[in-house]
Amino acid sequence: MLSRALSRIASHAAVAVFWLLHWLPLPVLAFLGQVVGEALYWLARSRRHIVAVNLGLCFPELDDAARRRLARAHFRAVGRSLLERGLLWWASQRRLMNLIRLDGAERVRALLDQGRPVILLAPHFVGLDTGGSRVAMDFDSVSIYAQQNNPVFDRWLFHGRSRFGDQRLLSRQDGVRGTVKAMKAGRPFYYLPDMDYGRKDAVFVPFFGVPAATITGLPRLARLAGAAVVPCVTRMLPRGRGYVVEFGEPWQDFPTTDAEADTAAMNRWIEAVVRTMPEQYYWVHRRFKTRPPGEARPY
Repeated sequence: MLSRALSRIASHAAVAVFWLLHWLPLPVLAFLGQVVGEALYWLARSRRHIVAVNLGLCFPELDDAARRRLARAHFRAVGRSLLERGLLWWASQRRLMNLIRLDGAERVRALLDQGRPVILLAPHFVGLDTGGSRVAMDFDSVSIYAQQNNPVFDRWLFHGRSRFGDQRLLSRQDGVRGTVKAMKAGRPFYYLPDMDYGRKDAVFVPFFGVPAATITGLPRLARLAGAAVVPCVTRMLPRGRGYVVEFGEPWQDFPTTDAEADTAAMNRWIEAVVRTMPEQYYWVHRRFKTRPPGEARPY
């Protein structure tokens, strides 16, 4: 009981710090976030190991020094994303719209006006939640929300994802039916399919040349809903200059009749985007923890 009470007190104190920090100009907040990220690089030993393994697997062409520089840059981006989260929870819509530019929204609007369901394919970059908040200001969407173990942070994360517009947050237990129904009702689906969720509904397809357990949800949902797949990438700009959320052109000839080939194509696209800003991909996740039979786990 005492440890639980202390955890709640510490969590509320952290939330209070986020609230105080969100009043700062973004360049100042970004600088502080990078300082925190640099500290995390040295203190979070287990996560540093995960990042090092991921970068070693995905960028074998880099020498050790280059991968260490990339890892430190990644932790600085993670630090920024942590400290800037308070903006998503409390900053005004006007301020956020000034900080987060949305490019290509007319592509999504045109599809919705045609009555076409839309999947927004949003890979796990550090600005993911920022992008989700900005999308919510223009579109009433549907997304998957995973309840957090910490009830204090769970409350504020849920608040941040639902404070703009009329957002529908589903749990994974709601299944495919609720998601398809929401898309057919005109809600874009903000979809994040590029983490290792285990073997269920997954195939092993290459990611940076390494077999990665990847769920086949994108082609399956696109087929069930008759949805267009629109790439959605959030870029964190340097020196606290804000963010850009980019909607790309809808994918053509997708899905095909081969779900595994479609999932491999998704991974190839994500890999190409990662190479444009490798420090911003979510390398602290154990992307390769699930292995093909007989293959050792790398972590």
